[in-house]
Amino acid sequence: MQPSTNSLFDLTGQVAIVTGSSRGIGRAIAERLAEHGARVVISSRKLDACEAVVQAIGARHGAGRAIAVAANLSSKEALQGLVDRTVQQWGRVDVLVCNAASNPYYGPMGGISDEQFRKILDNNVISNHWLIQMCLPQMIERNAGSIVIVSSIGGLRGSTTIGAYNVSKAADFQLARNLAHEIGPHGVRINCIAPGLVRTDFARALWENPETLERATRTVPLRRIGEPDEIAGAAVFLASRASSFMTGQAVVCDGGATI
Repeated sequence: MQPSTNSLFDLTGQVAIVTGSSRGIGRAIAERLAEHGARVVISSRKLDACEAVVQAIGARHGAGRAIAVAANLSSKEALQGLVDRTVQQWGRVDVLVCNAASNPYYGPMGGISDEQFRKILDNNVISNHWLIQMCLPQMIERNAGSIVIVSSIGGLRGSTTIGAYNVSKAADFQLARNLAHEIGPHGVRINCIAPGLVRTDFARALWENPETLERATRTVPLRRIGEPDEIAGAAVFLASRASSFMTGQAVVCDGGATI
């Protein structure tokens, strides 16, 4: 069923890039954006994984609703190619969802190598900055656009095991706040989503062990971890005119973990 053109959440005619969308939260976001009418660019490092998502979206919503563009976060040239290919295909970018991230280290800050720390900051913060700046000129020209950064509740609190990752996610919150001031006068909005623990391959080390999972959910009001699709609704909200007076903010989706 196509969304109603009167719906606050209608994205018909909008073009959305979603990074890290071959699986997990990114895939759920891309599928829900397509469900609400958007044309979606599926992107991750592996083209075959992206094409599988494109096929799934096509089967549900019709051919031509999604394309696959492989891009490595660490390559500025690859990210520019992602934007260029999107514009070539559909002429514009209305929605950018910066979801892809990496965390190559699990342990105390004292044990992280410089290379690992730099990779976390490069992939989780600087690549977002690059991609946003690549999409902004056309958004500013149209006086419209929505940018969504998938951060984490890790950016709101400390950790003895994923501290460097949390540093990068806190930086994403500030990136959104700074840019909100810069691009708000041009009609472009930017917001973050802060998921709690979600059942994805990316977070497997935090939930796969039953003892670790029990500790992680013991004090969470909903007493469970989230599922990828439970984050997607926040992205649809932030991409659509339902959130038209919202910028520089973070939507926390964590089952109540941070309260």
